[in-house]
Amino acid sequence: MSPVGLCCLLFISVSVCCWVPAGCYANGRVTKVCGSMEPHHGVLGQTAPSPYHLKTNTTMFSPTERIQVILTGTTYFEGFLLQARDAADSSSESTVGTFTLTNLDGMQLLTCSKQQGSAVSHVTDARQTAVAVTWHAPPEAPAQVQFFATVVAHYNEFWVKLPGPIIYQHGVTPRPPHSDTPPPPGQTTTASILLDSFTSEGCGQSKSCLLDPPGCDPREDPHCFFLSMTSEGPGQTSVTFELSGPAEGYVAFGLSWDTWMGDDDVYMCVKDGDRVSVSAAFVSGRTQPEDQSQSGLSSVSWRLADGVLQCRFSRPVRLTNQEPARYDLDQEYFLFLASGHAQYGRIWKHGRQALISTQRKHITGPPEVLRGSRGPIILKMHGALMLLAWMLTGSVGTFIASFYRPDWPNQTLLGQKVWFQVHRGLMMLTVALTTVAFCLPFFYRRGWSKEVHL
Repeated sequence: MSPVGLCCLLFISVSVCCWVPAGCYANGRVTKVCGSMEPHHGVLGQTAPSPYHLKTNTTMFSPTERIQVILTGTTYFEGFLLQARDAADSSSESTVGTFTLTNLDGMQLLTCSKQQGSAVSHVTDARQTAVAVTWHAPPEAPAQVQFFATVVAHYNEFWVKLPGPIIYQHGVTPRPPHSDTPPPPGQTTTASILLDSFTSEGCGQSKSCLLDPPGCDPREDPHCFFLSMTSEGPGQTSVTFELSGPAEGYVAFGLSWDTWMGDDDVYMCVKDGDRVSVSAAFVSGRTQPEDQSQSGLSSVSWRLADGVLQCRFSRPVRLTNQEPARYDLDQEYFLFLASGHAQYGRIWKHGRQALISTQRKHITGPPEVLRGSRGPIILKMHGALMLLAWMLTGSVGTFIASFYRPDWPNQTLLGQKVWFQVHRGLMMLTVALTTVAFCLPFFYRRGWSKEVHL
């Protein structure tokens, strides 16, 4: 086999052996919300009447008895979480009993309250209208047990902890009928509508800005990606952020200790129909943002007009009862600015490389105009090496073998004809450059890149 063919075979073999399919995040493993049963989707659950209902095949039970539980809906749902709890203790978040799956397709058992199988959830986001499971009453069951379900129609539309039927041990007097109306939502930040577009005026003077392309103005250019930070209040106790970009789905920025994606404090403005949801989240790796909420955000406002998505919010420099995922703003961070598509308020992986500030920024520091790049040095090296290998050394090596064999019929070098030695050396250099270039994106990504979504 010729050196060129051997090179191609080696490259293809490495690619095939290392290939793995892209993974999804819609696996229903929601054990971290066993207590609240509330999805961390950055929006409140629905308060309108639910199209979903729970029912059981009996209203009375005995310890160790098996009860059939069915969740049904008049419309499709993509996810659910089902539990049983002590109906007499409304403050308890502990589960009661365990479940058995009657159908292994689309469902899985979860461990809640340190009890394996004490909850049931979906496996994928495939649409369904009904699920049925079997509940096992424990030997020391409470006198009355109630079933609850959280049901997700789609990412931004869900009902939290829908109350289901109450079943009673034999001999226990049933309680008066309860209302199925869910409790009013807890206090949250109310967003308002921005009356005017953001502007880059004042960047470097009264506020710090990161713009792409450099020098663009979000008021004039709908393709301008814009992030500004302004310290507010006496003693700089809070920071106001402004975020703008094309209204294709979402724009987001992250605070990072380094230029690698992962362990980042993230803030997102996500288009959902004709509205925009604003939330904070945490990214532990190249995965879907976790723990989305509006906790700590205030003065939230947004604008969706002229093909541009914009949002503004304030955040204290230091949060009270701070979670480890929320970073203090009186520190220096690299800034990530990303955008991408969204559907029903659900974000998808950004289609282009995120804009990363070229240096760390002290968030509450003096105003300045920041620079950023979407092409990390290591990826630029990958492109340069691939061009060098296949546009220069590989092509020259092939040219030498094709056209200089008759011109150097007798000249030798180290025991071989000159044309062959030059050809072989260039092709070996091509293989070496290609191998190094092939590995660089893996060093940057720290593994295979995975497209993730809920």
